[in-house]
Amino acid sequence: MDFNLNSEQQLLQDSVRRYVEKVYAFEARGAMLKSRKGASVDHWQAFADNGWLAAALPEEYGGLGAGAVETALIAHECGRGLVLEPYVGCAVAAAQTLAAGATAPQKSQLLPALADGSLRIALAYSEPASRGMPLPVNSSAKLDGDGYLLIGRKSLVLSGLIAQQYIVSARVEGAPAGDITLFLVAADAPGLQRQSLPLHDGTWAEELVLEGVKVPSKDVLGEPGRGLPALQAGLAQGIVAHGAQLVGAMEKVIELTADYLKTRKQFGVPLGSFQALQHRLADMATEMETARSMLYAALASMESGDAARQRTLSAAKALIGRAAKYVCGQGIQLHGGIGVTEEYLIGHYFKRAVVAELELGSIDRHEAACAA
Repeated sequence: MDFNLNSEQQLLQDSVRRYVEKVYAFEARGAMLKSRKGASVDHWQAFADNGWLAAALPEEYGGLGAGAVETALIAHECGRGLVLEPYVGCAVAAAQTLAAGATAPQKSQLLPALADGSLRIALAYSEPASRGMPLPVNSSAKLDGDGYLLIGRKSLVLSGLIAQQYIVSARVEGAPAGDITLFLVAADAPGLQRQSLPLHDGTWAEELVLEGVKVPSKDVLGEPGRGLPALQAGLAQGIVAHGAQLVGAMEKVIELTADYLKTRKQFGVPLGSFQALQHRLADMATEMETARSMLYAALASMESGDAARQRTLSAAKALIGRAAKYVCGQGIQLHGGIGVTEEYLIGHYFKRAVVAELELGSIDRHEAACAA
């Protein structure tokens, strides 16, 4: 697989970087955090207007027909700028789950609305027992007339508080444990309780409690009992984009730290002149490049259709997550006391790495999946 960017991919990366650097200046991001409103619908619409939400959606449904590389490029720049909008959760994981599992009429109805930003869907699959993995699913669906009644609980839904609908996984009563069904549930559906959860890095998630939520048969995505492959396909795309986001964050941390060591002086000389600190910065760069190589391996497994794709993705999720936590933590160490203050940027990257450790499956769960 050739990882050199072509001209269109380079233009895409440059356009996202310019937008993020303009809109997500540290002061502007700080104001968004203080507002406690979650993500910005205006920013989300700007993503749509620039074609970023449509990048990996099929052309016949209003998308641009690109692939995982393009979503990784967008996510990489979002990671560099600590973007608060749920690009990975909604525009990648949820959208790709829908694209993989919905019927043709459902795609015709929903995918163009996702592409133009008028519809925002979040993926509600994680449960307290599964910790971000697609299985086990304890939420149940009971046949009720021409539809189903959903009962269960979903945790760490990456919605940014802007989702209008959710893709909810559940097991129809009497079905085998691995046969799950995906349902489209409106955010204002009767019986759906939503609890907003501020995360440590300033982003927001939701916890959903479903108490007899009625879902008509037309809102079953695809065929009943056949939802697991679609969910796995969406999560695979999400894990790749999530890894790219963290590589972008590590890249920015190293840039900030290198600049700080060049300008901050001690004993009359720049900190960067001390060999011990040069070694630590080199260790950070080594971890970042290792993580980048693992991201490339994950991208290659997506394009090749390798049977071991899931194992590769789990390995990537675990390795990149641990590398991000190390690199961002070292960035704080090399900045000294100022690194732990809210008024300085570097500490916010460490918070992002801490939260990312649990998103789309915890590192421990993915390592266990590799060992199985």
